[in-house]
Amino acid sequence: MASQTDSNPATSATRNRPPTRSAQKPMTATRTGAVFRFAPSPNGELHLGHAYSALLNQQMAASAGGALLLRIEDIDTTRCTPQFEAAIYRDLEWLRVRWQGPVRRQSEHFAEYGHLLDRLIADELVYPAFMSRGEARAWIAETEAGGRAWPRDPDGVPLYPGLDKTLAPRERSRRIAEGRAFAWRLDMRRAIAAAGAPLFWTEYPDSSMDGARQVRAQPELWGDVVLARREVATSYHLSVVADDALQGITHVVRGLDLFEATGIHRLLQQLLGLPEPSYFHHRLITGPDGRKLSKSLGDTGLAALREAGRTAQDIRVMVGLASDP
Repeated sequence: MASQTDSNPATSATRNRPPTRSAQKPMTATRTGAVFRFAPSPNGELHLGHAYSALLNQQMAASAGGALLLRIEDIDTTRCTPQFEAAIYRDLEWLRVRWQGPVRRQSEHFAEYGHLLDRLIADELVYPAFMSRGEARAWIAETEAGGRAWPRDPDGVPLYPGLDKTLAPRERSRRIAEGRAFAWRLDMRRAIAAAGAPLFWTEYPDSSMDGARQVRAQPELWGDVVLARREVATSYHLSVVADDALQGITHVVRGLDLFEATGIHRLLQQLLGLPEPSYFHHRLITGPDGRKLSKSLGDTGLAALREAGRTAQDIRVMVGLASDP
C-alpha cells in the first residue's frame, strides 16, 4: 500500500474515492469449473449486439458445463441510471438469459479498485497526469504542425504526451493539494519493464473453444492509458481485470472491438498478480450501413423490437444463433 502522507500524491486519490458499501480487499474467487460473464453498462438500452453477446455467453457456458455470471459495469455514475439497469433485467428475462449468484455492481466496489490503484502508485507504475484533453490536443497539433507525426492507438486516438512524468514529486503534490484535475495514468514503459518477459493471452478462434492459440499482448500500442481519475478511483481497464479475478472468471467472451485492449488487461494482470482467463472475441453485430451498433447513435434497442412484436426467437435468428422455424 502507498504511504498515506501529505507528500504522497496517493493521499489525494484516497480522499477523492466515492463512498462504497464494500471495502474489503480484492481476492481471487474460489469458484470451480468454467465461469463466464455478461457485463453490460446501464447507460442506454441494450441492442442486438448486446443480445448476441449475452446469448453467446450463455450458450458457451452451457456447452462447457459452467456458470454464467452477470456484472453491471456502472462506474460512470453520471450516465448510468437505475432505469437503464432495470431495463437490462427486463431484456435478459425476455431473452431467457439466466445467470447464477448475485449481480455484481461495480459502483459498490470502488474501494476494491482503490486498493489495486494504491499498489500501482506504491510501485511507481502510475503518475498523476494534469493535461486536459484540450491541452493535449493542442500540444499534439503543434508538434504535428512542426512536421513530426504523432502516434495513434488502435482506435485512432493520439497517445497522451506524458509530459507530466518529468514533474518533481513536490510539484505533483502541490498541484493535487490545490485541487487541480488529474488522471492516474499507467507509465507504460515502466509497466512493461516491470512485467519482464513478453506477455501472451489464450484466444479461442470460435465458440467451439477448440484450437486455442497464443496471442502476443501489445499494450505499448495504447500509450499511457488512464487507470483512474481524481473523482473516480478506477477505469474500465482497472475494474474489468479486478472483477474478472474477484468473480473467478475463466472465460471472457466479448466483442472483437476489445481484442487489442486485451493487451492492457494482460499487463495489469501480470503487474497485480491476478489470474489470466481465456478469451474469445466474437464478431460484431452491425447495422445496414456496416458500422457497429451503438447506444450513443440511437440504434434500435431490444425494448423497441419487443414492442414491435418481435419474439426472443426472432432475436436469436437475427443475430445468427438460431435458424428460422
